[in-house]
Amino acid sequence: MIPVISLLLIVGLSLLVTRIATVALVHTGLGREAARFQARSAFTGSGFTTSEAESVVSHPVRRRIVMWLMLGGNVGIVTAMSSLLLSFLEPAARATWLPVAVLFIGLTSIGIIASSQWVDRTMCKAISWALGRWTTLDARDYARLLHLREDYGVTELRVEPADWLAGKTVGEASLGREGILVLGIECPGNNFVGAPPAETEVRAGDRLILYGRTPRIAEIDRRSAGGSGDQLHTAAVEQQVRIVHEERTRAGR
Repeated sequence: MIPVISLLLIVGLSLLVTRIATVALVHTGLGREAARFQARSAFTGSGFTTSEAESVVSHPVRRRIVMWLMLGGNVGIVTAMSSLLLSFLEPAARATWLPVAVLFIGLTSIGIIASSQWVDRTMCKAISWALGRWTTLDARDYARLLHLREDYGVTELRVEPADWLAGKTVGEASLGREGILVLGIECPGNNFVGAPPAETEVRAGDRLILYGRTPRIAEIDRRSAGGSGDQLHTAAVEQQVRIVHEERTRAGR
């Protein structure tokens, strides 16, 4: 019976560890769903390759969190499987269904607790407070601050020579009128310009960090230079005016 109880404790502790890691990754600016996915992938050693995984590797704090998750996950999984095997190899376990019943009830209870929204909110608040109190992690939830939900997001856009943006200044592109903010420009050679002023020229090979509605950013990425691109820009500006008007009307402003 002790191995079964040990297994349940390990499973519960594993869920707690991944929850803490999820909150910690969110505090580094990663979206909540992406943070949860990366935390569970690292802990279980699944090894998924995604754009979020690349952003984790390139971020020193995220990389350290994932490193500890991978280490703890390997130890925890091996211990859990060993405990489970030992529990059913005991002579007493072969003669009774008690270990199976305890295991089933325990795992079901853990599953119910883990899926509870109230428990999730309470734990996230407690973990956020603890991280802010005893660590140097940035305690701001950028996903919440930027409303990274629905169709809003922060996206990287690479400028090609034939793109509409190539050769324009930030002011000439006036993406703000389309509801898109230019957060930064990463130039070849790893030179980064944060919050670029209007006179900053966008050149082929640059990578723009944009915030706004992801469908609009995707359309800008496909937009070609010339008159057709200008027409699409004008249409996007007019559409943004309607969107802002509708949103303000719904808000009663």
